[in-house]
Amino acid sequence: MSQINMAQQAAEQPLQHLTLNKWFSYSGGVFTPLNYIPNKALGLFSIAFAGDFEEKHIVSIIDFLATHNQTVSAICQYQPDLGLAPALCFYAQNAEEAINPLVLQEFSSTLDCQLVQVATAPNLYEPGLLVMDMDSTAITIECIDEIARLADVYDEVASVTALAMAGKLDFSESLNQRVAKLAGVEKSLIEELKSALPLMPGIKVLCQILKQHDWYLAIASGGFVPFAERVQELINLDEVHANVLEFKDDKLTGKVLGTIVDAQQKAIILESLQHKLGLEKSQTVAIGDGANDLIMMAKAGLGVAVHGKPKVVEQAQAAICEGSLLQLLYMLAIPLDREPAL
Repeated sequence: MSQINMAQQAAEQPLQHLTLNKWFSYSGGVFTPLNYIPNKALGLFSIAFAGDFEEKHIVSIIDFLATHNQTVSAICQYQPDLGLAPALCFYAQNAEEAINPLVLQEFSSTLDCQLVQVATAPNLYEPGLLVMDMDSTAITIECIDEIARLADVYDEVASVTALAMAGKLDFSESLNQRVAKLAGVEKSLIEELKSALPLMPGIKVLCQILKQHDWYLAIASGGFVPFAERVQELINLDEVHANVLEFKDDKLTGKVLGTIVDAQQKAIILESLQHKLGLEKSQTVAIGDGANDLIMMAKAGLGVAVHGKPKVVEQAQAAICEGSLLQLLYMLAIPLDREPAL
């Protein structure tokens, strides 16, 4: 079996000798091509991305994982999309317990990259389900806070939003409190805000790629229907679930109609869609940034915190802490079944 010796000061050398989508073992400065593909049903996959990687990073990550009783047996460099830089995946077959995402975040910041761990990774190339939060996830703003600006009650509403997203206040209670302060806002102002929603970087391309591979895309939002429907138009979602604001004489009454889409309801939506589509749990993904997304994320095969609060990052299975949402592809396209076509 051929070997690539990178021992000679390779700590400063880029990893151009690692063939994309091929698995290697690594020992003492030597990469050895493997004649097998890791078993996605066993162990853990640690994915390092958003970094400028050299061999010294591989050594650091292997040593870090070893301190958590995770022995790396295979390494792969791969690039799920040309819009993304190559990532490194470390396979630890005998690893049973994932490292807390906050610990991963603290360590990876020393390497100027991001690091996540996944088990039984979803497969981009098979039909799947993505259910996403909307505010501060699919879009960069909290719509209720922006409506509050229009009503000159921003500080009051935003402070309650922050408590709710951090899990320090019941979501349904907080929603009713906040919406009550919006009474009298003109419907025309809502329409104006709706027309200028800022998408989260990477979300549109991510959804385009998922749709190409027969994924079903939905929003489950504690926000409001007009904005969710606009996002649906912008990124071609299959369906949206959000709260209904009551209007009277083209003004907000300060009330929410019907069932509130809270943490439990989000989880119900995800499970209902999974069953409707006939998918295995492993092919379901949920993303969000707030505490009210945690139950939904726990019900999914993969739950990912997106630019999330520390409590959310800590309890998620994985976290994208900065950068484009297109980076979710790193977790969906580990080369385990076949080589992805760029």
